[in-house]
Amino acid sequence: MSDYFVHSSSFVDEGSVIGKGTKIWHFSHILSGAKIGERCSFGQNVSVAGGTIIGNNVKVQNNVSIYEGTVIEDDVFLGPSCVLTNVTNPRSQILRRELYEKTLLRRGCSIGANATIVCGIIIGRYSFVAAGAVVSKDVPDYALMVGVPARQKGWMSRHGHLLVNPDADDILTCPESGLRYQLSSDVLHCLDLDEEAPLPEEMAIGKEYYDALKRSA
Repeated sequence: MSDYFVHSSSFVDEGSVIGKGTKIWHFSHILSGAKIGERCSFGQNVSVAGGTIIGNNVKVQNNVSIYEGTVIEDDVFLGPSCVLTNVTNPRSQILRRELYEKTLLRRGCSIGANATIVCGIIIGRYSFVAAGAVVSKDVPDYALMVGVPARQKGWMSRHGHLLVNPDADDILTCPESGLRYQLSSDVLHCLDLDEEAPLPEEMAIGKEYYDALKRSA
């Protein structure tokens, strides 16, 4: 008996590796050679190609295809129908299977519904790509990216809130968690937690709606 769940309508090919506690829901397909970590969730109609590497606690919503060349670190969120690619200049007549470009989604980043990530770039840790955005360049850690083409609109906290109103020491505070952030040489850092560590259990459950905290900022 496996230590992960696969819905009866889905297929997991021999030669794939799937971690403990992962759940694969309706009409999905995990191809041979895919490597998936623990406690992940794959929604309806998800395809994961061979050669992909997916970390722990990754949430993939409905209608997402993850192509060879994609590396996804821990705690990444992929929204419904977002698009990942692996060739910048695809042509049906030209075979480029040996030329797939690497796309790296770093720890904790979120990709919004219907957003498109052009291949060959890095999406930074805890960055936030808004719904419908088209990203074709590297994204800094904690950056909020919106529009077509995507532009940085601000900074997001690890809990997914816009960071505004720095104090006298240029420290930005997340309105939900109280975690503090500071910009140094155009790089945002969390002052209170190791950015490569998971959230403490008591901080991993949301308690207030985004709009309520936004109005009070």
